[in-house]
Amino acid sequence: MACPICDKETNAAFRPFCSKRCGDVDLAKWLGGGYAIASTDPDDMDELIDALEKAAEDPELPRPS
Repeated sequence: MACPICDKETNAAFRPFCSKRCGDVDLAKWLGGGYAIASTDPDDMDELIDALEKAAEDPELPRPS
């Protein structure tokens, strides 16, 4: 089985990756939205706009200086 990040042979200790580094690269892609699937559903856009407007009104959120 090949590592999904670099295509090297996997290491049983880090399966399905070859190393901790490749596992961390994969985790960073997940956390950064690199694996997100774009939506074309108009309802998703409306929900995003509502969430952004609500967040803009929240006094607890830090504001850029």
